[in-house]
Amino acid sequence: MKQPSTSEEHGDRATLLCVPFAGAGPSFFHPWQKEAADRWRVTSVELPGRERRILEAPYRNVVEAARNEIDRIAADLGDGARTVLFGHSLGAVLAYELTHLLSARGVHVGLLVVSGSPGPWTQRERRAAGLPDEEFLARVEEFAGFRHEALDHPEMRELILPTLQADCEMHENYVPGTDARVTVPICSLRGDSDGLVSAEEARQWRDATTGAFSYAEFPGDHMYLVDLGREVLDVIEAESARAEALERRVSGVAGA
Repeated sequence: MKQPSTSEEHGDRATLLCVPFAGAGPSFFHPWQKEAADRWRVTSVELPGRERRILEAPYRNVVEAARNEIDRIAADLGDGARTVLFGHSLGAVLAYELTHLLSARGVHVGLLVVSGSPGPWTQRERRAAGLPDEEFLARVEEFAGFRHEALDHPEMRELILPTLQADCEMHENYVPGTDARVTVPICSLRGDSDGLVSAEEARQWRDATTGAFSYAEFPGDHMYLVDLGREVLDVIEAESARAEALERRVSGVAGA
């Protein structure tokens, strides 16, 4: 008997693949699964050093992380399913690398949504990597605009801190794996009071694609998405529908 592919198992819904920010894991996006139940199959990248993979050594290089995880991710997405990628901060540049790799494999990536990130060729001027623990945490708190309460518990801090440090290191040292631009549309999102990423930097993503580009802002700072999941999903849905309509028009013209 033929086994159903992943795309058949999940019906006709497109997949929203979420790529977490530094220190975060898939559980951050669990509320999104309920919000998007009728619109998307929401799945997340789970990197070493967190949640179910907490005992594994975390990555320190974005390109290496993408290349090592691509088989696992592609298997979850299955064949033929339309996929939208969303990544915030560190997740944005990792999603960009994954978009290159998935497209090369023939996975149908319809849209890349990047959040809280300058363009992939711009490195952050102010850094946290390499600082002593307390200075590092203070700098990360400054960047994010809040401090995770788990860091105030010694046992949890011992588990979380090495992964957070590794994530910051690979984000701040990120260099794209290729100079080629992606061919899928990119939508860049930003909190309107983000002190870490300027509007100009967030719009640099227009140069990372040969396709369409759009930009939207939300009220809030760098971590605006903590409280605005539904609103972010609404924008993703609208931009995905726009990208899909454009794709149909282009295909129609090409086939005429």
